[in-house]
Amino acid sequence: MMAELFVTNFNPRFTGVSATAANVIRQQMRRHDLRLVGHPLPGCPDPITARQARRESHSPPPDRPFAIWHVRRNPEMRAAIWARDVLDLPIRIVFTSAAQRRHSAYPRWLISRMDAVIATTDKAAEFVPHVRAVVPHGVDTDLFTPSPDRDAAWRGLGHGGQIGIATIGRIRPEKGTDLFVQAMLRLLPDLPGAVALVIGRAAREHAGFLRQVQDQIAQAGLSDRILFPGEIAAADLPALMRGLSLVMQLPRYEGYGMVPLEAMASGVPFVGSDAGYYRAFSSQGRSGEIVAQDTPEAAATAARAILSDPTRHAAMSLAARDIAQSDFSVAAEAAGIESVYQRLWCEG
Repeated sequence: MMAELFVTNFNPRFTGVSATAANVIRQQMRRHDLRLVGHPLPGCPDPITARQARRESHSPPPDRPFAIWHVRRNPEMRAAIWARDVLDLPIRIVFTSAAQRRHSAYPRWLISRMDAVIATTDKAAEFVPHVRAVVPHGVDTDLFTPSPDRDAAWRGLGHGGQIGIATIGRIRPEKGTDLFVQAMLRLLPDLPGAVALVIGRAAREHAGFLRQVQDQIAQAGLSDRILFPGEIAAADLPALMRGLSLVMQLPRYEGYGMVPLEAMASGVPFVGSDAGYYRAFSSQGRSGEIVAQDTPEAAATAARAILSDPTRHAAMSLAARDIAQSDFSVAAEAAGIESVYQRLWCEG
């Protein structure tokens, strides 16, 4: 049978974009004859190559006027445009845009060639044309679940201490890794049982930045309590989340930001800078606290208030899970995307 939906993933690294794509694909597999094109994603079908995708797109799928290629990155848009406009294949292209800032000239041109654009937020929709729907990213609440025993889950991770705090993402200034470290330098002396984790890797160009923050930690005598485990496999992330007591994300820029949502689905409250979609996730303080940009002292104060009050922490943990399930599920995201596909197919 000819596939009706091709979802591209040309980046070999597992990024935030990869995570959101994988979440949706696992939902879409139940409804569509789907092909993943490019690199593998956890829980998704084995991928095919772009050449195979073009070959399978030479004829329309049964009962459809064309196949849909759903793309999320510049090289994927370029490959889809080539297939549609140069090879004249019967496909239409859907692009998901999360960026909350003006794209540079080349991406703007690529996006202008899309048949439909799905924005993840109202703000992201302001920067792109052809927006058919605003569909927030959702979290897989079957994959990310709370632990029945957070203490045991944390001990099982083997990092020591009694509780864990983490930031997750690339180690670089844009992600605010240095702000997290500054917040931990203020917070950890007041919480002797806490251990902080910086989960992620530094690219070669950010090696000096990594050394700088590690030197600050060493000078403060906290190298045994602010740890750098490196990048972890996507399959290991749910277990990590279940053991944490708090997630702290302090990016200077974020298009959307899935980490707080994955924490919330795991019953873990968060502290975040006013970036991405974090304020909506926080539900006015029920599941997380939002602090101003570049204020590690405010982040430390917010984290201290949550972690030093067991009753408040427990209430936020319960609310976080409830909000993730009711307002930010991947099932709702998949349904919103599906409505765009169906409109395209109906229009012929």
